[in-house]
Amino acid sequence: MKLHELERNIGATHSKKRVGRGSGSGLGKTSGRGQKGQKARSGVSINPVFEGGQSPLYRRLPKRGFKNALFKTRYTTVNVEELNVFEDGTIVTPALLKDKRIIRKTLDGVKILGNGKLEKKLTIQANKFSNSALEKIKEAGSKAEVI
Repeated sequence: MKLHELERNIGATHSKKRVGRGSGSGLGKTSGRGQKGQKARSGVSINPVFEGGQSPLYRRLPKRGFKNALFKTRYTTVNVEELNVFEDGTIVTPALLKDKRIIRKTLDGVKILGNGKLEKKLTIQANKFSNSALEKIKEAGSKAEVI
């Protein structure tokens, strides 16, 4: 077998669907779109929840419950291992963390988490501390202050 003798398998290729080309194709005249109506027009895109003007289901059903997403407090998290970049005796504040590019934004506050090991003696000021973070801060001889 040579490269110029290669052929595709039978049924592997199909001829392109040419709509609006006579009666033999079965897709002549209305091109398989049926008669009239919105879906027969070009450029149609109907929202899946649209029910033809009838009051849609999401408006017919009663709304229930309370969504707290708008009011919940979100903290920027920092692990204790990330605080090893500071020198001994430094007072670590959210503003200092932002200056050092450890955090990008403070959101509703900063929370210190206990992942990793703290090897420096620091005074850490943050809005919240996890229990494991407090333990690791005390082990290292550092201080944790809630602001």
